[in-house]
Amino acid sequence: MGGQPPHAAEGAATLSRHVTAPSSVVKSVGESQGGPLAVGQPVPDFTLVDQYGVDVSLSSARGQRNAVVVFYPAAFSGICRGELRSIRDGLEDFQTDDIQVFTISCDSMYTLRAWADAEGHFFPLLSDFWPHGEVARRYGVFDDEEGFALRGTFLVDRDGVLVWSEVLGIGQGRDFTAYRAALARLRESQGTSAS
Repeated sequence: MGGQPPHAAEGAATLSRHVTAPSSVVKSVGESQGGPLAVGQPVPDFTLVDQYGVDVSLSSARGQRNAVVVFYPAAFSGICRGELRSIRDGLEDFQTDDIQVFTISCDSMYTLRAWADAEGHFFPLLSDFWPHGEVARRYGVFDDEEGFALRGTFLVDRDGVLVWSEVLGIGQGRDFTAYRAALARLRESQGTSAS
């Protein structure tokens, strides 16, 4: 794969997969920030406040764990509720010794705290509230017209390089099957397993 960084593991080309939202969504998003990130490129770091008011940075996982960054449009909405329940109920694929999940919406910290308490979410629910949608913009998944993040999932290796992504429109729920397959391939290439 031509865009693969020189330090990428042998066979890493099989890790990459990129699915985009319908062209109408990509067009409106792409006008402001150039579309979603490219596989094989370093991802932007961020520091956002979680549902408890604590600053959480993507770089906290760098060098130690892989990361999955999951953008979703809004707390308490139907599809988002199902997606985050899937993360909560399958946490072994999202938060272990070798993977850390970072979920991000443009909701306020207070909304995220109420949602975490109501749903039993104890993994990081990060607020991209202000500047509104700034991190989502940097990842190419902010919808400027609607004011929320699209459903973007970004699997990042320990070196901070994007190895797989999926971006879906607002009405398209994720089932995380493709993510789990990409995580399994990443773990195999790194010689690790879920722990």
